[in-house]
Amino acid sequence: MSENVHQPRPKADSEKITINLGFVDLGNIDLLVREGFYSNRTDLIRTAIRNQIDRHAEAAQRSQLRSELDLGIRHFSRADLEEAKASGVGFDINVLGLATIASDVSAELALSTIRSVTVLGAFHASAEVKAALADRIR
Repeated sequence: MSENVHQPRPKADSEKITINLGFVDLGNIDLLVREGFYSNRTDLIRTAIRNQIDRHAEAAQRSQLRSELDLGIRHFSRADLEEAKASGVGFDINVLGLATIASDVSAELALSTIRSVTVLGAFHASAEVKAALADRIR
């Protein structure tokens, strides 16, 4: 199943987040945009986030290795889960990025093959599968 791991591509896949900022911080962002340092608010925020990630890259990489996380986009198809079920071997989902379970995976199949789910980023699966795995999601 490791052939389903993909390196992340900038801006190709994303998750929308909402943040609350103080008025002064927001004003400073607008000032920097107006002065031409950034093209818009989003550009500044993405740049700031990437700078912080780069700043802590070494520690994050050590933690990623220690946690045995797959980095990037990891998709689990029905065939992947059926193969695991047939072999009698369950598995743990450990992803830093995006983990998806195909929409045609039943709750029963997910329960019989997935021991735990740890995702730092986003986890996409049907509501039925997420509900079935609720006690296994960390």
